[in-house]
Amino acid sequence: MTLEVIILAAGQGSRMRSTLPKVLHPVAGKSMLSHVIGLAAAVASDKTHVVIGHGADQVKSSIPNSTVQWALQSEQKGTGHAVAQALPAVSDDAQVLILYGDVPLTTPETIQKLVSTSADKANTEQVTLLTVELDDPNGYGRIIRNNSDQVTAIVEQKDASAAQLSISEVNTGIMCVSASALKRWLPKLSDNNAQGEYYLTDIIAMAVSDGVAIHVCQATEPMEVQGANNRIQLEELERFYQRRYADKLMLAGASLADASRIDVRGSLTTGNDVYIDINCVFEGEVTLGDGVRIGPNCHISDSKIASNAEIKANSVLEGAVVGADCSVGPFARLRPGTILAAEVKIGNFVETKKANIGIGSKVSHLSYIGDAEIGRDVNVGAGTITCNYDGVNKYKTTLADEVFVGSNTALVAPVSVGKAATIGAGSVITGNIADGELAVARSKQRNISGWQRPKKLARD
Repeated sequence: MTLEVIILAAGQGSRMRSTLPKVLHPVAGKSMLSHVIGLAAAVASDKTHVVIGHGADQVKSSIPNSTVQWALQSEQKGTGHAVAQALPAVSDDAQVLILYGDVPLTTPETIQKLVSTSADKANTEQVTLLTVELDDPNGYGRIIRNNSDQVTAIVEQKDASAAQLSISEVNTGIMCVSASALKRWLPKLSDNNAQGEYYLTDIIAMAVSDGVAIHVCQATEPMEVQGANNRIQLEELERFYQRRYADKLMLAGASLADASRIDVRGSLTTGNDVYIDINCVFEGEVTLGDGVRIGPNCHISDSKIASNAEIKANSVLEGAVVGADCSVGPFARLRPGTILAAEVKIGNFVETKKANIGIGSKVSHLSYIGDAEIGRDVNVGAGTITCNYDGVNKYKTTLADEVFVGSNTALVAPVSVGKAATIGAGSVITGNIADGELAVARSKQRNISGWQRPKKLARD
């Protein structure tokens, strides 16, 4: 029996007060819908169907090159109506897992437990619900059980009696249902209720009437089945996600100065004895080797940092590779294409881009190094600039091993500097320099005697 997933993602989300469709609002740098599509992939669904409505084109374009199948709900008439839009494309013998595009933090383990419960009776029609116990169940459909503790119905908040409103076990909306049963029940749904909608939850009473088994799995953590209807709830999901990720990092051997002040918006892999100070943001794919230290207020994206390197305060790394025992910052910016070999030092207010810097080299202060190939044990003085752009094209600067560049030097690319060459401070280098040569390219100093400093003019 196959497993197919239907993700409901058609709602506008008016309480977000945004032109962006609700399911595209991000948690941890990724849209809520992307999280749910990833969940479907994690539980190895054979097909994933996404029901879209409000902002349909925008939602589709947010998931490029996707294998999901799209179903349009042109009018939002409730969850039952939404599932019905995708159902014609679902195989008759499938188990259908129903997820929600604005419930992004459900774990694969919880869903796998739900699916496995359904798979235990794979040859019969059945319904398996994911429920949760809430201290405050306001707003949720209540799970109604009989004297034998069997589920007999789900009653929505607006249709519940006073006694039913006291029930703390609620419907998460997530369920696994036999496709054959869904195709039989959905056409029978009625909109005769307080909302005037076709409730998916009404199939529970139909299942009871047909003698179809109803199984229940419970989520262990209410936040993993929490949806986001407004920006307050969105922020709550963000903070829960980040705390859960921080706990995972600490269990993996990283020390965090404050687990509430780290944001991971992608994937962060850490070795042993890593230390991360406060207010650091990691985006994309980031890897930190053993013993790496990250100072406060750093922003690191799509970068690899090898063992025992230190990234000092307020540094920004984008698409960079940092070798072992390097020192970067404070206030440094490594842009895409930067590759630092071992023991390189990049100091304060240094920016690099497409720069390959060899073992033991130093760019310590106030410099820009772009489109450059720098050998080992090179010293780049303060205020050095590789002038790599002529307004149209980019050109390369090459510094061989052991080059010494004096402060306030402009290297006008394309230019190549030979091994152990020296460049005098304040030079503008426009031509190549051979091995071991000293290059000085600056105006001759003139001292003018009798110079009178300007004086402040008298004012009326």
